Amino acid sequence: MVRKLLAGAGVVLLLTGCGGVGSGGDTGAAATLTTMGFGLGDEIATTRADLAGKAIAPATVKIGGSAFDAQQFLAAVASHTPPDLVYLDRQLLGTYAARGTLEPLTDCIAKQRIDVGQYRPAALKEVTLDGKVYGLPEFYDNRILLVNDAAVEAGGLTPQDVSPADRGKLATAGQKLTARTGSGLARIGFDPKIPEFLPLWAKANGVQMLSDDGRTAHLDDPRLAEAVTYTKSLIDAQGGWSAVKAFRDSFDFFGEKNPFKQGQLAATLMDDWYLNVLANYSPDVRVSAAPFTDTAGTPIDWVTGSAWVIPAGSTHKDQACAWIKTMTDAPTWVAAAKARAEKRKAAGKAFTGVYTGNRVADQEIFGGLVQLKDRPALDAAVQTVLRAQESAFTMPASPAGSEFKTAWQNAVNRVLSGEQQPADALRQAQQEAQRALDAAVAHR
Repeated sequence: MVRKLLAGAGVVLLLTGCGGVGSGGDTGAAATLTTMGFGLGDEIATTRADLAGKAIAPATVKIGGSAFDAQQFLAAVASHTPPDLVYLDRQLLGTYAARGTLEPLTDCIAKQRIDVGQYRPAALKEVTLDGKVYGLPEFYDNRILLVNDAAVEAGGLTPQDVSPADRGKLATAGQKLTARTGSGLARIGFDPKIPEFLPLWAKANGVQMLSDDGRTAHLDDPRLAEAVTYTKSLIDAQGGWSAVKAFRDSFDFFGEKNPFKQGQLAATLMDDWYLNVLANYSPDVRVSAAPFTDTAGTPIDWVTGSAWVIPAGSTHKDQACAWIKTMTDAPTWVAAAKARAEKRKAAGKAFTGVYTGNRVADQEIFGGLVQLKDRPALDAAVQTVLRAQESAFTMPASPAGSEFKTAWQNAVNRVLSGEQQPADALRQAQQEAQRALDAAVAHR
């Protein structure tokens, strides 16, 4: 994914500016803060980081482009040398909050007068454990059905024929749209995106994989096994997991030779940010977007994203708080969106927006900055994402969020590789996940 790839860019730089906040319990206002999990890869990141740097001056932030590494983070905490700022997946946040390695943001929110009402409720829920907020949400990743119109038409179908509401029809479409050559796959007909998007398929089958309080797993629900069985059957009909994965891994997802441009992918479930990739590299590709639905046609949108957190052992908490407030504030997001819009306009390309965890920012971004009247296909796709947000759900924050995610992803991988049947794999995952959840609850 684009933002995850940017996190590994290996960029290191110092950010400074004017203005500042009191040092409080910090070691000095001119301190240098360190980060983990964040990199400066594009104007969305650099614009916001520049503004956040000004907010904490004369303190500075040293940004290293390494991705979040759980072992490295826990080792740093154990040695009392944690980074001052950490950027991580919101699905994992509960695990580290439950271990006492993250600072509750109660004082931070009060001191900086952070308006938590600006954040989307679903995103804020992901960073709240046992009633305490442990992070400030960044992006708001929505999932939609994305159809390559030219590839679908080449297969003798229309975009409307690719519908998740009719499972039998979807399976038939996937088979018909699959293309092969003598050496293997030439086009994937429909990619159900498992294991990554299993929560979508679970929700469509009426399964809540984790209880609202984040303490009870529901991975052994027969309806979840049914969802895994169905999605695996879609992959099997296109040549099996080894063939599909190898072909998918060969894609140039983030370049001019992306699978939509090359006709290598007819339809798939995709994150909203991919519209930005297509607008940048393949503006003439014809795509159709639709919400993912259950079998009754009810739209479903699984939302995730990242968050900024402050380690409990940080010695620069005041400056760290000011930094993450600025990074996630509405005016900062709007400034970054304007930077991208101007860059795209100068290059004669479309700006499809930035989906953030800040609803106030999104209102301004999509209410004025996104102008796609001359790009009707992209405009329709963006409107689909905005409508999908009305049916958004998130995975509850959990004291064993990391272990829970690992359990269900490993289960699906075992099924895809032929090691286990769906029901058996998910029963094992249920035991692994619940054991981790119980241990985390007991520890707290």
